[in-house]
Amino acid sequence: MKSRKLKHTRRRASILTAAAASAVAGAALLPNWNAGASTAAEPQVDAKTRAAFQSLADAVFTDRTNALVDQPRHGGGKKALAKGFSGKVELSSDIGRTEDTARKQLDDRRNRLAGNGEKYSAGSTTVTLDRTDVKGRTAVVAVTENTTLTYAKVTGGEPGTTGFQARHELTFKADKKGSWKLTKIRETGDGYLAVNQLAQPMTATVAATTTTTPSAPRAAITKRPPAAPKKLTGGEYDYKAMAAYAEKYWSKYNPAYPNFNGAGAGGDCTNFVSQSLKAGGWKHVPGYVYDYTRWFGTADIQSHSFIGVNEWSWFAQNSKRTTSLANVYQLDVGDVLQVDFNKDGSKDHTMIVTSRRNGVPYLTYHSTNTLRRSVTSIISAYPNAAYYAYRT
Repeated sequence: MKSRKLKHTRRRASILTAAAASAVAGAALLPNWNAGASTAAEPQVDAKTRAAFQSLADAVFTDRTNALVDQPRHGGGKKALAKGFSGKVELSSDIGRTEDTARKQLDDRRNRLAGNGEKYSAGSTTVTLDRTDVKGRTAVVAVTENTTLTYAKVTGGEPGTTGFQARHELTFKADKKGSWKLTKIRETGDGYLAVNQLAQPMTATVAATTTTTPSAPRAAITKRPPAAPKKLTGGEYDYKAMAAYAEKYWSKYNPAYPNFNGAGAGGDCTNFVSQSLKAGGWKHVPGYVYDYTRWFGTADIQSHSFIGVNEWSWFAQNSKRTTSLANVYQLDVGDVLQVDFNKDGSKDHTMIVTSRRNGVPYLTYHSTNTLRRSVTSIISAYPNAAYYAYRT
């Protein structure tokens, strides 16, 4: 993702209570919530409790997905799925209010998309539990969300589905009765670019570069720009092979390359796009890893231009392997889109076009792993970002 500086790399509080005799019979020096008990027993997290953690997480993220679907199931006065949990595992009041706000914001996102000619007719979310760490009365639960959204046939040419894979960390706190309340949800993958996520994308300030590095022009985001046709076959590169590679490895990583997801500011986005370009015919330019005029990537070594957002842009322009497009809607299969979310001059994210339907490019990327998300959806979520479109 970002310009790279590579790195390959309570206590349980025990309460000791000592009851002392008092002039008032029956008085004991114990915390109020534990009055009448001789020990501060900690709740146990058994298989049934872990299953309830997973079910509540599934309900939370399903509710978010449903908010994006035309005529979402939680609308029309129906209660959100997560609000149906009570007893041993349930939402805290704070998280309940936070999720209410999140669904309303996603409703607004759905309406903006519909205004731009895109709708989802159905959605499906499943959550798997990866790990549960319990310390005292706190349980931290790591989960993976897999979501698929079905494109409604607004124009008739949309792809079948878009999908993504995201990782989250949920914190549960046990009350004095041993019931677990969900108190915090944190995104743990790089990127924060899932269709139903509201967290701001990850950005990082990088050191100022020298004036010798090429500067790509920004691309407009208005619909229906002048045509910019691209010949997909018979040329130097196989653009369909680029798209096929990206769609094959969008959620499962090719073991022939390192995986930089979760490796800090950066993630795996540019590494993934470089692999796709290589699959379609981009050749290595060997040399020093820090030299942006070089480009190469294997299981053992990668140039910074192979894995870094800004370095890739510099190489692509300097090598003349790309030209800049004036508008993001001119992108075609095998072309590349980069985004600077906070407009600080340093690009943050790289994606590759794997489908184009009725004048709309659909992007596939890592961090967060996503298949065929429309450029319309990206712009609707991040209307104030700066965009850079490259014809490969």
